[in-house]
Amino acid sequence: QVQPVESGGGLVQAGGSLRLSCAVAGLTYSSGTVAWFRQAPGKEREFVSAMRWSGSTKSTADSVKARFTISRDIAKNTAYLQMNRLTPEDTATYYCATTLRGLIASSLSTSSYYDYWGQGTQVTVSS
Repeated sequence: QVQPVESGGGLVQAGGSLRLSCAVAGLTYSSGTVAWFRQAPGKEREFVSAMRWSGSTKSTADSVKARFTISRDIAKNTAYLQMNRLTPEDTATYYCATTLRGLIASSLSTSSYYDYWGQGTQVTVSS
């Protein structure tokens, strides 16, 4: 298992869209979970979305559920976070995290559930 690598962040105007990518390794169809968290300046890291690599289970924070979508491309070993209708409140560093632990649905939104973290990618939404 190696550290995930995020990309796709940038500066976007309010109402715009971005798609973040996360290159992962070590996840298999039968095991592994990938997640996105974010941390705004002066705030704690918060859960955004997660999914089992098999695609069987997904979880997304209520605050972004109507606008953000997590997905993955097994052939490319890449996870994505499609973010639409962005607002300045979405400004944060977005982190990709993975784990090979067995599924614990109640833990998907918990940062301690994940063992490997990327360096983060900055998303800035201007008003």
